[in-house]
Amino acid sequence: MVVGTIVSFVVALLVGGLAIYVGARVVADVDDYGHAVVTAFVGAVAWAITSWIPLIGTLVALVASIWVINWRYPGGWKNAAIIGVIAWLAALVILIVLNGLFNLGISAFGVPGA
Repeated sequence: MVVGTIVSFVVALLVGGLAIYVGARVVADVDDYGHAVVTAFVGAVAWAITSWIPLIGTLVALVASIWVINWRYPGGWKNAAIIGVIAWLAALVILIVLNGLFNLGISAFGVPGA
């Protein structure tokens, strides 16, 4: 049970990192998968800290997630938002393929809504 949870967490983090890597590669021309995985982790922590706020938690958490991308990658808020959208789309595609082929039932850690 614990091993399965750890494996699920690691796979979800790697998927989230891959999705952010795709977005950052396209928008900011940054080619560093490790940087993207750390960004996914920090973004997930920011989401967890802020999403519980009543009524506006989801919006605050989304802004916090984009702030993390803005902090970790060059280009400002607009590029950070674009990286986030591309990461979300990439995560959906990755998850459809992984969950469709292997029936894993995982999500993308660090990519809101995926």
